[in-house]
Amino acid sequence: MNSHKHTNEETNKMSCDLYQTRRKALYDQLPEGSFVILAGYSQKVRSKNIKYHFRQDNDFLYLTGFAEPDAVALLCSDKTKDSGFNYSLFCRPKDKAQEVSFGERAGIHGAITDFNADEAYDIAELEAVLLSQLASHQHIFICDELGRFSSRVMDWMNHQRNTASFDTIKQHLSVTPLAKVLHPMRVIKSPDEIAKIKAAVKASTDAHMTVMKACKPGINEAELAATFNFTIAKYGATDVAYPNIVASGNNACCLHYEENCCTVEDGQILLIDAGAELAHYASDITRSYPVNGTFTREQKAIYSLVLTALDSAIAQVKPGASWNRLHETCMEVMAKGLLELGLLSGNIDDIMKNETYKRFTVHKTGHWLGMDVHDVGPYHDEQAQWRKLEPGMTFTIEPGIYIPLSATDVPEGYRGMGIRIEDDILVTQTGHENLSVKVPRTIAEIENIMAK
Repeated sequence: MNSHKHTNEETNKMSCDLYQTRRKALYDQLPEGSFVILAGYSQKVRSKNIKYHFRQDNDFLYLTGFAEPDAVALLCSDKTKDSGFNYSLFCRPKDKAQEVSFGERAGIHGAITDFNADEAYDIAELEAVLLSQLASHQHIFICDELGRFSSRVMDWMNHQRNTASFDTIKQHLSVTPLAKVLHPMRVIKSPDEIAKIKAAVKASTDAHMTVMKACKPGINEAELAATFNFTIAKYGATDVAYPNIVASGNNACCLHYEENCCTVEDGQILLIDAGAELAHYASDITRSYPVNGTFTREQKAIYSLVLTALDSAIAQVKPGASWNRLHETCMEVMAKGLLELGLLSGNIDDIMKNETYKRFTVHKTGHWLGMDVHDVGPYHDEQAQWRKLEPGMTFTIEPGIYIPLSATDVPEGYRGMGIRIEDDILVTQTGHENLSVKVPRTIAEIENIMAK
């Protein structure tokens, strides 16, 4: 046997087993008689017959591994199977002409052989098959992020009740968003998922360092953004996890600045928030540094304050710590520092009580990280308390201070500056791992690498 073919077959089987394990873990949490509808994304048109690059819905990918557009999966109870449920996959059929233009399709046969579906159908058959399978179930769980079937769900629910004879037992179905069960599952990452996140972070680490070395007065933000993308491509990353934010000077005071069109100027701070996506997993790293490679006194003061806040929060990461305590720590450190610098006035207790620090610290300081850059999953437990950290959680911590040019009551040296520092953190059995620590983050490290 061809050894390469044998390796691919083993890899495919491992992938199929992974997704089947996830489907079973999900279905085991659902009540008896549950029927799951998973809707994948459709491809969007950019202009006329030119389409956007397709990116599958992450919930759909998480449970099926199927990355083609216009797909739907159904899970329904089947006591004849060891798993306890039947898995049907609906997709586009093989089409030679379309595949020549737009790439190979799995087709109906491939949905079974390559993606482990128990049954597979042409997507055109969805409604007929769905209604026949739904007839013996009581609970519908639906995952349809873009509302592809929102206008049809009530008809599907009521089909049996409206078409059965008057003396037949009627079904009164319930509909529940699948996210209620699925998204908590996605918060704790498996070793395979952690490895993929680390790979994305590694690509981003090299890219951030390359951009840092390339930054100089007179270069355009767009060129730096392209430098980041060029570098991650060397690692096989064909896309970013979110649009690059390459913001110089006052542009950094817009949190999701995406224009990336300005020439960076001597004396400004450049804020770059960019992360590679690799194998459908995201990284998310932010660094801020002087365009000319040397911090001014005011820039150094704000940067040191933000880095101290970040490191103080990271130091608290361990199993059992409260999620919100990380944000509170960042706010306490930055509020005290801003008071000491004279950018806030009053006493620290009043500042914390009245949250006057929010004038310069305008966002939360972290989020889950995974298949989505702002990954899914609750931040509170079932008692509405802040969630406790557990091994396998991955998230960002990203404090920032923003002082726009319009803040004319602030000394001029501080104005037109946005400084955010963001690292990707993994909770381990005994504490934490800073996955992005190799991206220069201290003042000495930054000035040294930029001098070279």
